[in-house]
Amino acid sequence: MSKRKKTAPPMVEGLLLDTTDEEENERKRNTPPIEKEHSFKPEEFERPRNIVVHRKNPIVVGLLAGALLLGFVYLCVTLFFQKTADLTTVTMVSRFILIIFTILFVFYGLTAHSKKKGTLIGSSILLLIYFGIGILTTINGTTISFSEKMEDLRGKSITEVLRWAQQNDVEVKQEYEYSDMVEEYCIISQDIPIGQDLKSVKNITVAVSEGASPYKEVILPNMIGWDTDRVIAYVEENYLSKVEVEFIASEKEADTVIEQSKMGSMTRDEEILFTFSYGEERDGDTVKMIDLINKSKFRAIFYLKQNGLKYNVNEDYSRKIKKGNVLSQSKEAGSTVNRENDMIEITISKGSEIKVPDFSKMSLTDITEWIIENKLKLSLTNQYDENVKEGKIIKANVTTGDTVAEGTLIEVTLSKGQLKMPSFKDYDAFKKWANEYGIAYQEEHEFNDHIAAGEVIRYSYKTGDPIKNDDTIIVTISDGSELKVPDLIGMTKREATNALNKLGLNYNFLYKASNKAKDTVIGQSIKKNSSVSKGTTITVTLSKGNESSTSNESTPTPTPENNPTPSTPTTGDEKPSCDSSIKTKVYLYDQLVDSGDPETTCDSVKEAYPGVQFQCTYQTGTGLNPGMIVNSSDIDEHEFDHCHTVTLIIAKN
Repeated sequence: MSKRKKTAPPMVEGLLLDTTDEEENERKRNTPPIEKEHSFKPEEFERPRNIVVHRKNPIVVGLLAGALLLGFVYLCVTLFFQKTADLTTVTMVSRFILIIFTILFVFYGLTAHSKKKGTLIGSSILLLIYFGIGILTTINGTTISFSEKMEDLRGKSITEVLRWAQQNDVEVKQEYEYSDMVEEYCIISQDIPIGQDLKSVKNITVAVSEGASPYKEVILPNMIGWDTDRVIAYVEENYLSKVEVEFIASEKEADTVIEQSKMGSMTRDEEILFTFSYGEERDGDTVKMIDLINKSKFRAIFYLKQNGLKYNVNEDYSRKIKKGNVLSQSKEAGSTVNRENDMIEITISKGSEIKVPDFSKMSLTDITEWIIENKLKLSLTNQYDENVKEGKIIKANVTTGDTVAEGTLIEVTLSKGQLKMPSFKDYDAFKKWANEYGIAYQEEHEFNDHIAAGEVIRYSYKTGDPIKNDDTIIVTISDGSELKVPDLIGMTKREATNALNKLGLNYNFLYKASNKAKDTVIGQSIKKNSSVSKGTTITVTLSKGNESSTSNESTPTPTPENNPTPSTPTTGDEKPSCDSSIKTKVYLYDQLVDSGDPETTCDSVKEAYPGVQFQCTYQTGTGLNPGMIVNSSDIDEHEFDHCHTVTLIIAKN
């Protein structure tokens, strides 16, 4: 008999039960394994086991917080800095939607999986950049665009264009043109190409429509046999402005054209007469009057003539009735009018009686809208003025309270504010600017070894310096490197040529009888050691030998002996032939004009520049010392060709 293995009996409710081996084994099979003991963790009781919380990257958190903060700053800046005109309902709604989107994005970023860190960082940076640019541009009042291009302004009203120009800091010059295709006060064309980079556009000229041209040429067809309705329609559709009609008795069908004074090519403002038939006789002596109010003058007179009524035309102002239409009639519509006894008075509207407002209290946009509303024309110019705020009116060709008629051209000068010296790429750009705005300037010249001749050395104002209204800008122009004129006297022609070529000086030659050897230099128009610039022309006088050595020449120089009655006194000097292509620049140096004697001054200048034809006149009461040249500013440093007679006005006691 096998021994039974003793096992601890199971406990039930604190009691030990006696069990057999089989029962014990059965119990173990049916009892789940007991989990290992573990330490107590309070957090297991604070959150459900199926939620996982990821630790967020501090960079992501910082960027998300920054985006949210900057978004609210952008909203506040919009409210406090945005221009009232631009602060529309749509603008505000879009800003609030953007803030809501930012809040949702930040919430998503804080709960998203850490694997999306790169996407969150990139998106946050983009939001930061967007809000930053928005804040800066709103505060500065400008709009940043990386591809701002010139718009197509054609067809837009001039009011729209001026608003656009104000926003983009562009000056607008208006030119009025007639157009059949473009509505009045709308843009026909622009001088800046569409799509050009707007950053380079500072000025734009637009052509503004002033309606159909009265001078356009039309082809007038043969209208014989046309009825009245067809003729009226043709006249109005083609803007014919000087059409006269008459009705006569005729066997032809009533109310048809039987004659016309012109056919073929004509301008719209040419006079033309259409003769209509009213039949062999008119029906009765009375006519039932129709309503002519607001009909065009042409249609009203056409009706009166068609019915053989006597009439008289007056004019008066009206705000309600269009210019050129009937304002009133003496006989009411429906009344009976006698052809022989009654006179019909019609009044044609001259348009509104327009009172000029106080432009000084209006913006340019307000003035333009007023002009368009009253069917006037605007000519706009700009001028710098230290006493008038930029954008305000300096002057106009009308004053407050004046009465003007429709179609009047209103000329307005706007202030560009205090003139400050701009920077210029070259002298031509400066002159264009100065001439455009009426800026006074004066040229001065000096030698400079580093700046090429003709280029600007300096302006009397530095870039950004304020310039008063009556100030003159002094522009100092380089004459290039200073060159000293060599002493040519005694040189041969070849030696003189080489010396002048080496220095870069231009020259021309004259011949004069002399006892010096032929082709020897005996005179020069600019004295030795005089300071000149490269390219200056010097007239060099060469000897042609003495008279005896030239007596065998085929064309001897006339002398008193072989020409006893010369037309003009001769000096024995040979005059150069006139060649307008040869020019000499004249310098009136002190040594030429300080003689104290008028005649000596005249002779000195003539001797210095033998190629130029000088004529001397003498004037008293100039206030200058005798011998000084009165008109020196018109001559000094000017070029004259050898066919030009230069008058020297010299001071005399």
